[in-house]
Amino acid sequence: MKLKAENLSLLGDGILKPAYDRNRLRHGIVHIGVGGFHRAHQAVYTDELLQRGGSLDWGICGVGLRDSDKAMQRVLEDQDHLYSVMTLGAATAPAVQVIGAISAYLFAPDAPDAVIEKLACADTRIVSLTITEGGYLIDDHSGEFDFSHPDIEHDLAHPGTPRSVFGYLSAALGKRRDRGLPAFTLLSCDNLPQNGDRARQALLGFARRQNPVLADWIAQHVTFPNSMVDRITPMTTAAHKALLRNETGLDDGWPVVCESFTQWVLEDDFCNGRPEWESVGVQFTQDVTPYEKMKMRLLNAGHSAMSYLGYMAGYRYSHEVMRDPQFAAFIRTFMDADVTPTLGIIAGIDLERYKDTLIERFSNPSIGDQLSRLCMDGSSKIPKFILATLEERLAAEASIARFALILASWALYLRGALQADADYRVEDPAAPRLLQACRQPDGLCARFLGLEEIYGSRLHASAALNSAFEAALYRLETQGIAATLDEPDLVA
Repeated sequence: MKLKAENLSLLGDGILKPAYDRNRLRHGIVHIGVGGFHRAHQAVYTDELLQRGGSLDWGICGVGLRDSDKAMQRVLEDQDHLYSVMTLGAATAPAVQVIGAISAYLFAPDAPDAVIEKLACADTRIVSLTITEGGYLIDDHSGEFDFSHPDIEHDLAHPGTPRSVFGYLSAALGKRRDRGLPAFTLLSCDNLPQNGDRARQALLGFARRQNPVLADWIAQHVTFPNSMVDRITPMTTAAHKALLRNETGLDDGWPVVCESFTQWVLEDDFCNGRPEWESVGVQFTQDVTPYEKMKMRLLNAGHSAMSYLGYMAGYRYSHEVMRDPQFAAFIRTFMDADVTPTLGIIAGIDLERYKDTLIERFSNPSIGDQLSRLCMDGSSKIPKFILATLEERLAAEASIARFALILASWALYLRGALQADADYRVEDPAAPRLLQACRQPDGLCARFLGLEEIYGSRLHASAALNSAFEAALYRLETQGIAATLDEPDLVA
């Protein structure tokens, strides 16, 4: 049965479906970057609020800026903007719900004026983002905005026909100011340290170059709450679609699969109102920093720690990695010995239990979280999830052997992609520079750690890191992964 509004009444009682009037939804939220994570996280919280009788002013209009977003537009339009979420537990049958909170979708390359008008509309009170860690164009070390990006260069020269998210946001906020409308809240839902601050820095950096007067207005009126978001959401595969059909008879062109665990911690800093998300489990706080540091340094860093090593060991899913006792011991030791000392006490969190939960989540075979997904965009992930902790451990004169092994495994994964028989390609905006640095074995350490846009000048100059990296690289190349993971300094 095709997923369509007209077929909702035919769905079985075991499938939760919208009980609110979707025709009366107003788009209080515009979300840019509608992918699997948004549809498994923010949209699900919003849908649950609507199911409980929350205000219909908080429907979601999706926006896609990239050419690849056209496929999402086609699928959602074909399904009346409905989609299904299939929650996969380790030992339970899939739980399926149909989400109706998204009721429109605009593909910006086809309708740039419509996107600007939607963002400038008085109904729009929150603009949220999942544009990936690298989408903010902020150098991790200098803090400078990348004005050399082709889309940014275009938008500065042609402000009326933007291509970048910051071009669209600036154009819309300019219209709101000119029309006497209040600003919207810009809510980042990306895995970034202080993601709201990063969004503010990027937007103001762009706006000051384009229109300083507008930039001052944005700085005064727009708010940028920080948030911590957490739910493992693997890429949807043909097998997931088949599982949904077999379990429910439902034909969904792009369902979302996810784990049962979900968490959202938000700073309560909204300039133009917000949904009552706290009634559906969102935790509001004055400072999200301890929670985001915990999540990024344990969960996201744990993914990076397992991904490259695991892929080269022949595994393709996170649960396969965690079934290997050597890998499981390495990941847990990394969490306990390397990360936990940097976290301190976090209100309301039992860190030991949280780490136990992460091991359970990584080990869930039903999720089938692809290592290929975890290996993507290392140039954005490694600096944010690994290197900050590494710098703290270097300053504390602690062992950095496990950090060095993670970085060496990334370098070998990159070099492996250059081989004629490679069964993968590097998915990373910095792929050309990364691959060039790893192309030849001689001098690899100097070239790889010399990528200052990733490592900065301090790590590049660290004799301790260079020595540890060389040692880890030598071990992997001469002993292999299994023997390397048996080394006492890696599992002690």
